Amino acid sequence: MPWWTWILIWIALVALSLLFYLLLGIRLFRQFMATVKDLGAAGEKLGHLAPALPHVDEPRSADAAQPGSAVFASPARMRHDYLTSKSSRREDRRLRRVLRRTDRGQPQSLGDLDFT
Repeated sequence: MPWWTWILIWIALVALSLLFYLLLGIRLFRQFMATVKDLGAAGEKLGHLAPALPHVDEPRSADAAQPGSAVFASPARMRHDYLTSKSSRREDRRLRRVLRRTDRGQPQSLGDLDFT
């Protein structure tokens, strides 16, 4: 094989690799533009939703926690809020269980009945 065939082979390999990278770049650019278009459509769809902010006319209670206030609140206060909400959820579940068993005619558990 003459020496110039090696030069032709290397030129062909470099040209094919450049063509491959060019096609890969075009494909990547098209996928990126499709993603940007989808994100724009999603932004438009979400932009039409009303913000879920509380109304200014509604008075807030003094002990209601503001969003983000847990960062600056004392640990004792946060523990108290957590335990209070936990006990209220537990009581709500107990009341629902008592009502459900009453509706079905099932016997009540002694722990569910409030004798105090």
